[in-house]
Amino acid sequence: MKIAVASGKGGTGKTTVSTNLAKLIEKEYEKKEDHRVWFLDCDVEEPNAHLFLKPSFTASKPVLVKVPQIDLEKCDYCARCSEVCAFNALAVLKEKIIFFEHMCHSCGSCTYFCPQEAIKEVSREVGVVQEGFCDDMGFAHGILNVGEAISPPVIDEVKSYQDWARVTIIDVPPGTSCPVIAALKDIDFCLLVTEPTPFGLNDMGLLVDLLRSLNIPFAVVINRSDLGNEKVEMFCREEKIPVFLKIPFDKEIARISAEGGSLVEEVPWVRDSFSDLWSKIKEMLGLWV
Repeated sequence: MKIAVASGKGGTGKTTVSTNLAKLIEKEYEKKEDHRVWFLDCDVEEPNAHLFLKPSFTASKPVLVKVPQIDLEKCDYCARCSEVCAFNALAVLKEKIIFFEHMCHSCGSCTYFCPQEAIKEVSREVGVVQEGFCDDMGFAHGILNVGEAISPPVIDEVKSYQDWARVTIIDVPPGTSCPVIAALKDIDFCLLVTEPTPFGLNDMGLLVDLLRSLNIPFAVVINRSDLGNEKVEMFCREEKIPVFLKIPFDKEIARISAEGGSLVEEVPWVRDSFSDLWSKIKEMLGLWV
């Protein structure tokens, strides 16, 4: 089972929910079989789940993408490569070619259509993926190199671990842009974490539209539920969206989270709430894992 935890905006508590849910599920399988649960942090521009799960990293590998390399001795500056590039990564001037490497999507069109066969593809590193273990839980996250504009290649590499376990928890980047869609590919269920504020409601609505267009079943978690207003709950009722969990604004939760602690291990009522959340997810999907 692949469960994504997403949010329409940053700062809603998405990583708090994803890491604690993963911890709870790990405890359920603790003595049954090693590494039945994997946690994948796909928020590669600013991964922070490791601060809470504290994995011991055992391996690291670069993420490489293909980019064009032009043989100027063969090139006749016909500009065919720039014409077929949908992302304007190539500009052909008089006896000069400018390549904007951060705009390249590695589609290979320039190489394929070059009439002089003057272009070949070479590898360029855009990030790194680290893997390790947190007790009996597998862990992997990606780190996008500073200055890179395109994160899906790193996200795709992190998601290559998603079939290694019985249950995979995927921490999705905030928002509704291309990195989010890359992280949501091939998942079974999504938890949408929001907060009861105007911004929370607006951005949750955008993510709801996205999840529906992708035909992904989902439910909502409302964090800091006793602050703000009731419009998020009203929206969920009107749209027939199940609210699986409401987490109140609590000083103890804030303290433990700020210290990088585990709520499900230190706060009994939080553990019970997340256990109920896990049961609702399985019931909604008609599964027992």
